[in-house]
Amino acid sequence: MNREDVAEGKELRVDWQELTDLSRGQPFVVERVRLADSGIVVEGQFEPPELAQLSADDQVFVAAFVRSHGSIKEMERIFGVSYPTIKSRLNRIAGHLDFVDTDPAPGSADVLDRLRRGEISAEDALAELERSR
Repeated sequence: MNREDVAEGKELRVDWQELTDLSRGQPFVVERVRLADSGIVVEGQFEPPELAQLSADDQVFVAAFVRSHGSIKEMERIFGVSYPTIKSRLNRIAGHLDFVDTDPAPGSADVLDRLRRGEISAEDALAELERSR
């Protein structure tokens, strides 16, 4: 993959780029969606995916990062910039995205169930409940 491949947006739909340019970074809501193959239309208010809300340049950057399997060295080569520049841009983009907590604190019901089953002691259960506050 080279800079031209990334710039051509092979990983992105031109429609999203045009919409992003048109909205100039302002929030927008999609009110009608039509499934291309079946023609089914759904109307309502839908927020576009977070990645689609990024600027076109940031979308290209994210696509390049994924395509390079997260290799910062490859990103340096593609964009012709230094490691700190890549890291800074990744951090800035990450600040615009919400992340799903993949290891949430256990709920109180879960802790009590484990206590009832004898999997943890009362002391451990209390400690877990305190940490989850």
